[in-house]
Amino acid sequence: MTRRRDPEARRTAILDAARYCFGRHAYADTTVGEIAERAGVSPALVIKYFGSKEQLFQRVFSFADDAAALLDAPLEELPRHMVLRVLAVQRGEARDPILRIAFSRQHEDQGEQARADFKATVVGGLAARLTGPDAALRAELAVGVLLGLGALLAMVQADELGRLAPDEVVGRYEPLLAPLLLPPGPSAP
Repeated sequence: MTRRRDPEARRTAILDAARYCFGRHAYADTTVGEIAERAGVSPALVIKYFGSKEQLFQRVFSFADDAAALLDAPLEELPRHMVLRVLAVQRGEARDPILRIAFSRQHEDQGEQARADFKATVVGGLAARLTGPDAALRAELAVGVLLGLGALLAMVQADELGRLAPDEVVGRYEPLLAPLLLPPGPSAP
């Protein structure tokens, strides 16, 4: 008796392989065959599920799910939640939008579209949640802090920061993010 393979598991394996390949090689240098080999499937199956290399790239570099996960907390809990989300990504518990956006520069025209999607969904989504003046600027600054944390952990592999427990990292980063994300409290009389 032949065991049927789970189509959703194959689709996930293809996306994981594509994230890996596109994160390390330019779009022009990445082949469907390379992605298929890494995913353990045939190139034809990659095309069947995603249509083309370009459509697969667009799916990999869509940040809608990342933005939803990053912003999925009440506003007053958002600074803590966002730092914990970046840490979860670094522990391999979530997808890594930081590396994808960092490596988008090597993808020419496709990377430009990825950056526009990141800006609209992540930065724009955050700005829409903020109240008070300069929401768009504060959103860009907050995302910059998070990108810095993610890049430091993923690319630099900061030893001292890596030794801290998640709550200790939150304790260091929450004071940086809170003034950018939260409306100012009532002023003293």
